[in-house]
Amino acid sequence: MAPKLRTKGAEKLKEEGNIYFQKCRYAAAIHAYTEAIVLCPNVPVYWTNRALCHRKQNDWMKVEEDCRRAIQLDHASVKGHYMLGLALLQTQQYAEGIKKLEKALELGTGGNPTSYIVEEIRKELSKAKYLEWEHESANRLWELQTLKECCELALKERYLREDNAFGKAEKEQLEALGKVFNGAAKVDMPTEVPDYLCCKITLELFRDPVISPSGVTYERDIILDHLQKVGMFDPMTREPLSEYQLVSNLAIKEAVEAFLDKHPWAYRFS
Repeated sequence: MAPKLRTKGAEKLKEEGNIYFQKCRYAAAIHAYTEAIVLCPNVPVYWTNRALCHRKQNDWMKVEEDCRRAIQLDHASVKGHYMLGLALLQTQQYAEGIKKLEKALELGTGGNPTSYIVEEIRKELSKAKYLEWEHESANRLWELQTLKECCELALKERYLREDNAFGKAEKEQLEALGKVFNGAAKVDMPTEVPDYLCCKITLELFRDPVISPSGVTYERDIILDHLQKVGMFDPMTREPLSEYQLVSNLAIKEAVEAFLDKHPWAYRFS
């Protein structure tokens, strides 16, 4: 078949696949996209479209395979990196999955920072970082508990070997040992998020903080929504306010990032 005919046929199959996908007929869509791939295997969108169908069917192994192929063909594929990241998270490959999501966010923000997929990627990235912390925290706590039990057992056995009575001094040593391990465990315990790192309206951690002329910092999307739907005034001070008066608060943004680096559990609230 001539190249032009193959391209035309593949595009027609892709359109058919899109129609099937919209009707939630994922198996039929997969078949159509596969036929398009057979005709034109070097078109990355055919691979990401099929990966999306596999995602809907929770077939994450095939999602990973198709996305890796799409990225080979197009290193700037936002959907390729995004869905590959999600697939890796399914097998608890958190570090690698987070890298792919971060790459997808970087590529997506560079293209259209306000698109729906950028917001979706940002939410999944926050969730992934929280899951990574939760997984690592559970492992650390289990290791600490195991080590604590071994130390307590060794301490008790030492006194038994020496035919010593297990009296007040020995109990104090066990209590001191417990305090040491409890102190180590507190490192992974969530604390309160400082108020200044949270939007006054949503009470959630800032992602894109902007400051008004009155000195109040808001989440950009939230304050813009207020200006459009409620009125052109600062919701805290009631002073007149327009979108063009808002300035990115880089200091608060950096403070949030530093807080998240030190307290990954807080991604749950971002």
